[in-house]
Amino acid sequence: MGKLSDVAEHQKVKITSIDGDTRFLTRITSIGLTVGGIVQMVSNQKKRPLLVYSRNTLIAVNRKESEKIVVEVI
Repeated sequence: MGKLSDVAEHQKVKITSIDGDTRFLTRITSIGLTVGGIVQMVSNQKKRPLLVYSRNTLIAVNRKESEKIVVEVI
């Protein structure tokens, strides 16, 4: 298991947990990132937001928030 921010480009992972306050959890789940969801990393460049593909949608996640999302490789 690791953080979403550590996932290599084109790798698929499963979200195992999301840490944070209620406001963060509500916002992150409203954009489609939920526990149990499958995510494919599209772009993970240093000092840039992450681009992930999940639920037929391309989603940008800032690097600080991506460190609160725990994933495992599938």
